[in-house]
This record gives sequence, C-alpha cells and structure tokens, in this order.
Amino acid sequence: MTDPQMITPAGEGLESRRIAYEILESVLIQKQPLDHMLESHKAFNSLNTQDRGFARMLISTTLRRKGQLDDLIMRAITQDKPLHPEHLRLLLYIGIVQILFMDVSDHAAVNVTVELAKMLGFERQKGLINAVLRRMTSEGAEWIKRQDPVQANIPPWLLSLWIDSYGLSGAAQIAESCLSEASLDISVKDPKMKLNWAQALEATILPTGSLRRSGGGNVVHLQGFDEGAWWIQDASAALPVTLMGDVQGKTVIDLCAAPGGKTAQLAAAGATVLAVDRAAKRLNILKENMARLGLSSHVQTHVGDGGEWLPKEPVDIVLLDAPCSATGTIRRHPDVMHLKSKRDVEQLCKVQARLLDNAAKMLKSGGMLIYCTCSLQTEEGEDQVGRFLHDHADFKRLPITAPEINDSPLLINEEGELRILPHHLAAHGGMDGFFISRLIKS
Repeated sequence: MTDPQMITPAGEGLESRRIAYEILESVLIQKQPLDHMLESHKAFNSLNTQDRGFARMLISTTLRRKGQLDDLIMRAITQDKPLHPEHLRLLLYIGIVQILFMDVSDHAAVNVTVELAKMLGFERQKGLINAVLRRMTSEGAEWIKRQDPVQANIPPWLLSLWIDSYGLSGAAQIAESCLSEASLDISVKDPKMKLNWAQALEATILPTGSLRRSGGGNVVHLQGFDEGAWWIQDASAALPVTLMGDVQGKTVIDLCAAPGGKTAQLAAAGATVLAVDRAAKRLNILKENMARLGLSSHVQTHVGDGGEWLPKEPVDIVLLDAPCSATGTIRRHPDVMHLKSKRDVEQLCKVQARLLDNAAKMLKSGGMLIYCTCSLQTEEGEDQVGRFLHDHADFKRLPITAPEINDSPLLINEEGELRILPHHLAAHGGMDGFFISRLIKS
C-alpha cells in the first residue's frame, strides 16, 4: 500500500531519515508547527532536492497516518508496557512508513532504520526495532487491510464535529481527502499569460482559474519564479479576492495579511493594499514576496493587532482571512491533527469575533467586507458570520452566485456563502477546505 507520491532518497539516505526524525520529534513531542520546523531547520534546507523531498514525504506521511502506525506497532509488540523511551516510537514510525506507505525496498527500510537507531543512541533497542520492522515486511500489508484509515487517523473530536456539520457521508469524504497529499497550486500575476504559464510549468488550469502543477521539483527553480511571474497559492485561498470584483483604484485592507498571497492578488489587480499583520517577521516575508513579484509600490505594510488597528480613514474593502484552526488544510498541514484541539477552536472563535468587530469600523458606507477562514468548523464560519450580523445591523450579506465561480461544483449555501470542502474538485485532486462570506455595509 503506497501513498500517491513516492520519492526515493539518493544514496544511503541516512541523513534525510535522521532529519525526518528530528522534525517529527519537534512536532509530536515538543508540539512545534511543522511549517516553522521546515523553514528553520538548517540541515533540512541544506539537503539536495531529492533527499529533501524524501524527508518531507516521510514526515508528512507519518503525521497523516500516525493512528494507523500506532495500531500497527501495537499489533507487532507483544509486551504490555508502553514503549520506552517514547522517542523509540518515532524510529518505528520512520521504518514502518517506508515499508508500507512509500516506495522503499524492505531491506533498505529495515537496515537504515536500525543504523539510525544506533546513530541516535538506541543501541540497546535495535533488536526490538529490527523485529518489529521484519514483522511489518511479512504481515503489515494484511494488517492494513483490517484498518479503517478514517477512524484510525482522524482525531475523534474533529470527526465528531464534521459528522455534526456534514453528516456521516460528508465527514467520511472530508476525512478521506485529508489523508491524501495536496497538489501545488499557482496564481499568475498577469491573467492574460495564464495559458502560457500553464504550458511552461506543465500545469492544468482549474475551473476556479488557478494553475495546478502535478510535477515535483524545487519551486524556486521553476521557470518564472525569479522574475516574479507567479506565486504559490491554494486554489481555495485565491477565491476571496476574485469575489471582490474589480478592485482597480480601490483601497483594500488585507487584515492578517502575511505571507501575502491575497495581497499579491489585490496589488496585481490594481488595488492599493494596506497589509496589516501583528507579526513583524511575517510582514518582512510579505515584503520580500512583493519585491520578487514587482508589486511593492502598490502595498503599504502595517504592524498591528487587527483587533485594534484602524486606518487613518475608512476604506472600500476589508479582507479578513482570520486566524483559525486550519482544519481545511490538513492535506498540506497534517500536523494540525496533532497540534489543535476543540479548545483551540473555542479560543480562536473569540479572536475571530474581535477581528470582525474591528473590521466593521474600517469600512466606508457601501464598503465590502470579505470574511474567510481555512477551517471546516462551522463555528468559525457560518456561525461566526451569523453572530456578526446579529450584532451589526448595518451589515448584510451580498450572496455569492454560481457564475462568479465559473459554475464550479463548489457549495454555495442558502445564505449565499461559499463552503469549500477538501473533496470538492476531486477529479482535479481536491482543494483546501475554506469558508467565504461577502458582506456589505449600509
């Protein structure tokens, strides 16, 4: 049984596996976000392209399949007491993932994992590691057939909320989609060049208008990156700006703007953008991205708390892509399943409400507020907008219509809000889960 993308490391591959172990330790034991670890881990970023791709696939597959891996380990170990030290489980994850979910030979997966155990000081446990991995090579495939990947891997609290919101069938489709790898989506700076760049990047044009590239390779080495012709942005995340209509000459506040995909869309379309974020470091990344894209002259950056910051004068449009549980992005951020909890959703709802209430103060009469999150939780989407409208009688929804999204088979609810689920556009590889509501101030 293998995941759809399979990457084999160059040479022995011991270093890429060691780095994967370190990053998994940071995420699963120290509870650090995966993106932060991948960006800051110097050894990971110094690997060659092939080994870095292998390490990343090893990490993401482990995070995505952790429930199944724990079940497999339990089947293979006869002892009643828990594994000690806990780090030993990480080593077993690394070996099992290679054997059962990646295109690595059994011999290489077992031997290199045992070598890794010796390197990391687990000399005394190498016999146990070898025995468990040998059982995986002989019995693991049969054991997997008896597993329910959805029940095994998706945290019960999360699955329960999805069932409440989308029913059993909908929750199952969401969960199955979350266990697959996300594609690479691209937004092009000049819409007239979309077909040209689709051909140059060996990408397809999605019904929503984004480009989707299925091939691998380092993004920064792809044609057009250095010249700033395009940027990476999930197809779902590109929709909020398209739903604003013509923004040429308008002033738009992008609240919680970093790293800047939507800021780039707005600037490329001729808007003057006030990009606001509370994190100066993240705004510096946004500035670097705008400089590469040649869009800096259209963007003003402001370090500030979006729940308190106000512009000097009211503006035409406010875009609030609010901090959220990010459960719609599990395909590309599988650590979300291990770092977030129901309590986080409750706390984030308070943050979102505060941001929305302050965003209302920023708009001119007749101005537009786009509220969106990459969460699948209705508390952070539909319920949040319902609360806002109850408290702000001077706002009403401007319903989203099917022609605005090219009649794509995405879900527009009865209120005219867009609810994207990970299995939407499944024939094209799915999308990030997203919620978008468009509101007008009277």
